[in-house]
Amino acid sequence: MPLVIAFIWDFDRTLIPGNQQDPLFEAYGVDPATFWAEVEALPGFHRERGEVISPDTAYLLHILSYVEAGIFPGLTNARLRELGARLRPSPGIPEFLEATRHRVASVRAYAEAGIAVEHYAVSTGIRPMVEGSVIAPYLDGIWANTFLEHVAPPRFPHRPKAATRAGGIVRTGYLIDHTAKTRAVFEINKGVNRHPGLDVHAPMAEEQRRVPFGRMVYVADGPSDIPVFSVINERGGRTLGVYQSGPQGNLRQVEELLSQGRIQGMAPADFRPGEPASRWLMDCLDQIAGEIVAARPHRPAGSFGSSGPA
Repeated sequence: MPLVIAFIWDFDRTLIPGNQQDPLFEAYGVDPATFWAEVEALPGFHRERGEVISPDTAYLLHILSYVEAGIFPGLTNARLRELGARLRPSPGIPEFLEATRHRVASVRAYAEAGIAVEHYAVSTGIRPMVEGSVIAPYLDGIWANTFLEHVAPPRFPHRPKAATRAGGIVRTGYLIDHTAKTRAVFEINKGVNRHPGLDVHAPMAEEQRRVPFGRMVYVADGPSDIPVFSVINERGGRTLGVYQSGPQGNLRQVEELLSQGRIQGMAPADFRPGEPASRWLMDCLDQIAGEIVAARPHRPAGSFGSSGPA
């Protein structure tokens, strides 16, 4: 079994510079500011009617409302994947993801120890859009929200032909909000993503876990990631807050996270070689890989060579 170092990434404003829904709005002529203002007002709208919704996933319901109203006519998962192909990655992505794999393969001590790097996206965005992006082929797993196009009626197991396809997305499927991101991290930790038969809630000894938390690096952009930042920090992993510059940037939010001890480092969301984020993350990779090598029972003297851990 490989000794895995896992990089876990938020998606919007981290692996891409903006919101992944922007190509959807552009394709259908919808003003993003209007859509998001309506989403912000949804909890109050339902509260006035004695109903409760989750603010984190309210935008998914509003997308379905736009489908029903004919503003997003016939929107399908295939169409969402097509729109995902329009997403522009952050500078240095996806090349940085491949560079980390090259790093552990090119340093002899790391390769001899059987170290592997895996990359995961954990997002409150839309899975088909992530799947359609140029980043997807470089990811080992994706956690994000899904929509359903098929409806299973009552007693459908006994009437296999009764299930109908609606001709577009009609319901939400898998949901992941800000706190559910921590479940994804535990699934990576225990290997549930590789062995679906495992129960993420079942007790498991630390030595049996596929990716110990100390071998995780979490990269994200804002306060909504605090639950995962906390889990990773408390269990010995590494956390990096990244920010976008410009009038709509989030530098101040990330600075607050650093001052509060929520993250261990911060950098612009630019992952090109030599940039602070790339150097910080590569240093983490070398530190974790060095710890793995140092813990091996028999390590030949001088096996790190000139390109060993910093």
